[in-house]
Amino acid sequence: MKISLERDVLLAQLQTVSRVASTRSSIQALSGVQLAALESGCELRATDMDVGLRVPLDAEVIRDGTVVLPARLILDVVRSLPGKAVSLELRSAEQDVELIAGNATFHIRTLRADDFPPFPEPDTESSVELPADAFISTALKVAGSASRDETRPVLTGILVSASDRELRMVATDSYRLSVKETTLEAPLPAGFEVNVPARALQELSRLVTHSEGESLGVSVRQNQVLFTLGRVVLSSRLIDGQFPNFRQLLPESFEHELRMSAVELTEVVRRISLLAQKNAPLRLAFAPGELTVSAQTPDVGEALESLPVAFQGEPLEIGFNAEFLRAGLEAIDDGDVVLKLISPLRPGLIEAGDESRFRYLIMPIRLNV
Repeated sequence: MKISLERDVLLAQLQTVSRVASTRSSIQALSGVQLAALESGCELRATDMDVGLRVPLDAEVIRDGTVVLPARLILDVVRSLPGKAVSLELRSAEQDVELIAGNATFHIRTLRADDFPPFPEPDTESSVELPADAFISTALKVAGSASRDETRPVLTGILVSASDRELRMVATDSYRLSVKETTLEAPLPAGFEVNVPARALQELSRLVTHSEGESLGVSVRQNQVLFTLGRVVLSSRLIDGQFPNFRQLLPESFEHELRMSAVELTEVVRRISLLAQKNAPLRLAFAPGELTVSAQTPDVGEALESLPVAFQGEPLEIGFNAEFLRAGLEAIDDGDVVLKLISPLRPGLIEAGDESRFRYLIMPIRLNV
């Protein structure tokens, strides 16, 4: 194998693909990046067996072949190279790759190529085309609610459903639940519902930001999903298990429904949250015509701020995790927010006041009087 190309091109694609390379696997090849130089073109590939990524590499192929190089090392080396052009050549006898740029020469030992897994090929016939921007904006609205607790793997994913003109994504960590529904401009020829690791969709969002206006191909298999964006392919395992039925978790009715400015409420919550430290709750005290947001942390301090709200009835005080409440409010960009409450011990619901169809269910914290 031998190729030549621009250093900046190689660096940019290595930075993209190396994020997926494993940092914990006992299989050394998974910590590497596979460089495949073929007559049809060059690719860089990386995987940790859960998420895989393949990106094109614009290079002149002098001699085809495939090698696996340590991801972190090759990235650091290329980042430090002088000059604008670089060549890479496999030296089979020495089991290394010779990398030349300017007056610098590196010999980097290859990793065992047989241990690097084969990559799935996209199936264009079963692929569903979706607008990439709509897909990612929907995912980013709910991704923060996905659990990071690996002991409950089913909650570490985002439930992605698509059919006809509707795209819906749901995530929960059992303390909060996010639901975002997006109406598509064109109907889909086929639908699907899969539980995709949140990490895979967050990685996909980085790719979409660098490819304006492209459509996203989604191909679902028995235990895997492939996302195709131009010549870039991201694959991910699917999470087994029964995802919670979000409809059963949403209360059917509420005692109070309050509409407020999303920006104003979010700013108040951000300020007062600064004093909600060491797991101290953020308190929302409702009285006729007024909402007081407060927080108190022993040995740190306390804060409160009031704002007008169309509340009627008996006073109500409810506590929430400050970070969770702030995250739900920040998911609503502008306009109004609708806060729906039942009682201090029942979950509250945050909804976008417009037609964006975003819902955020949050469990309360029991307050000590």
